[in-house]
Amino acid sequence: MYCYLARQPILDPDKKLYGYELLFRDGVANCFPNINADEATSKLITEHHLLMGVEKITGGMKAFINFSADTLIHHFPTSIDPNSMVIEILETVPISTELLAACRELHRMGYKLALDDHDFDPKWDIFLPYVSVIKVDVRQFNILQISKYVSRVRHHEVTLLAEKVETADEFEKLKQLGFHLFQGYFFARPEMLKHKKIASNKLNLLMLIAESSKIHLDFDQLSAIVERDLGLSYKLLRFVNSASFAREKAIGSLKHAMIYMGEAELKKFIALLALANLSEDGPNELLNMSIVRGRFCDRLAAIKGDPDNPPAAFLTGLFSLVDALLEQPLINLLDDLPILPEIKTALLEGEGHLGIYLRLAKAYEFGDWELQKELTQQIFGKEMDLSNEYLLCIDWAHGLMKEAG
Repeated sequence: MYCYLARQPILDPDKKLYGYELLFRDGVANCFPNINADEATSKLITEHHLLMGVEKITGGMKAFINFSADTLIHHFPTSIDPNSMVIEILETVPISTELLAACRELHRMGYKLALDDHDFDPKWDIFLPYVSVIKVDVRQFNILQISKYVSRVRHHEVTLLAEKVETADEFEKLKQLGFHLFQGYFFARPEMLKHKKIASNKLNLLMLIAESSKIHLDFDQLSAIVERDLGLSYKLLRFVNSASFAREKAIGSLKHAMIYMGEAELKKFIALLALANLSEDGPNELLNMSIVRGRFCDRLAAIKGDPDNPPAAFLTGLFSLVDALLEQPLINLLDDLPILPEIKTALLEGEGHLGIYLRLAKAYEFGDWELQKELTQQIFGKEMDLSNEYLLCIDWAHGLMKEAG
């Protein structure tokens, strides 16, 4: 049986990461014999994914997880630490005295409850004393409807979470209405009216990116670039010495790094460091997502048997959110980024084998199970369960971000 996972970031008003909504499925059909889809999801959580720990998937941040009425009544969520999870209750769940009693007991045990896709129906008001988060799909209602509902529940101690926020303007309006958590694509899209010029002091970083995309690394050129910026040199050495890369001996120079790591791995670190510094003003979660995509695309290339020098698959995933990080339209930005033409084609058009790798990474990210299956077959000619690879990439990215921080 294949197990599928997606995680979608949830941000605070400062666009800092608060947690992830986790979506678990047994496969494209999302079903077990003789039980419904929600219970199948809960069984997957308890029987499969909890073996590795929710905290590892979320990097220690809050996990928002859906549970069915039956699994709530039978206290399935109690197998997870209440400090690491928010229990989501869908609006389609049938209300009953048993469900209310279960929610009351879970609340007493220290679990946070969320009403997911809340439709403003007053029948849920009896649950509000035990609810910590109300999630509102802002695509289903206009601002006036949302404003009226927010006024009605303002006296309850609940946090409002806006789902499917797609623009910066929506984000600002919802903040003014009292929403404190946000989920959607708004933070991953550049504001088209805003054009942030890349500062001249970052030209060295662009030159590093160019070096990382070459087949043969020019160490003399690399040294000349890095030596212009002592801080950059220090950061590069700190990256390659971090616990995430598990070197037997400390690396004291770039030449030392070349010997121990090889050109292909060093190029990845150079590109990663350059992007991290180019995007230093952007939300950290965007960089984290970029790293997960880069690592996953790199793993797909390795499984497929692609050449690893230059690390084109890694660079494709890594630069897939560069437009959001730098707040520039991608097509304009790529004119200034000295990366390989096939990487540009993958980023702009989703074409070529690199484009397919990136599309599969996004399918895992968005929980598009049907597309996951289709693209996996397209790449490898057969069905494969790559969920564990994706989870390992998430863990790798968390370790890297922790070390970098």
